Amino acid sequence: MSGNVLKLGVPKGSLQDATIELFEKAGWRITVSSRNYFPSIDDEEISCALIRAQEMSRYVESGVLDLGLTGLDWVLENGAAVEFIADLLYSKTSTQKARWVLAVPVESEITTIEDCAGKRVSTELVKFTQRYFAERQIPVEVEFSWGATEAKVVEGLVDAIVEITETGSTIRAHGLKIIHTLLESNTKLIANPSSMKDPWKKQKIEQIALLLDGALKAESMVGLKMNVPKECMEKVIAVLPSLTSPTIAQLYRSDWFSVETVVAETTVREIVPRLINMGADGVVEYSLNKLVSRAEKSK
Repeated sequence: MSGNVLKLGVPKGSLQDATIELFEKAGWRITVSSRNYFPSIDDEEISCALIRAQEMSRYVESGVLDLGLTGLDWVLENGAAVEFIADLLYSKTSTQKARWVLAVPVESEITTIEDCAGKRVSTELVKFTQRYFAERQIPVEVEFSWGATEAKVVEGLVDAIVEITETGSTIRAHGLKIIHTLLESNTKLIANPSSMKDPWKKQKIEQIALLLDGALKAESMVGLKMNVPKECMEKVIAVLPSLTSPTIAQLYRSDWFSVETVVAETTVREIVPRLINMGADGVVEYSLNKLVSRAEKSK
């Protein structure tokens, strides 16, 4: 052990479980105790703290944390000077790209963002929303919402809201309509700029980023392995997508070959029947834990 320790912020709240699961796939086991805000991790070179995503960028900027996960929206809200290390688009959770949208009641006379001039807007994303309207020279009163934001506009307490959504279904269910998108956001791995100037911390951060990215890529990919007779090989290879080219090994004392490759999970239902029809046999599909490529390492 080098004696160095990297301080990692784990987002408390909606991202917590997905983040812990992602780190486990990447090779780190994080254990959270209900008794404190400092999870344990099976790496003596990392210490963890549970921090709300809304506050994460401030602690990373100040150097209290070297590294953390939070949304682009909260980095912009806090105006934090941090370094963006990686995009983390969790493909099997609710942390896909989300939008901060301007919404009003369906019957509202407000139909464009310009119509909000002189109106009252409620949101959790106050500073960003204020800047957004100010940059467009639209005078509005922006107030902080402690929650139940949709209800405020439904009850007539405010004229419009700026709220986060993925599909817009919840907003529509409250009898509201979306009239403008202010920001598209997703989870970011962010680092303190000074930490990235420290050779040891930079190397450790890049190691974490590489393996997290590999774990995310593996979520949408699967491995395929099959046996293929020599006379069918060219036809089979022609339909197999691959990062480089399939791995091929001749079976012992046989004119058959073992072929192995990695494909997008969504393509399997189309590819496998074609492979069987082309002469492949014993097709096995298996899940992947990580998929790391040299292209990512060289970034």
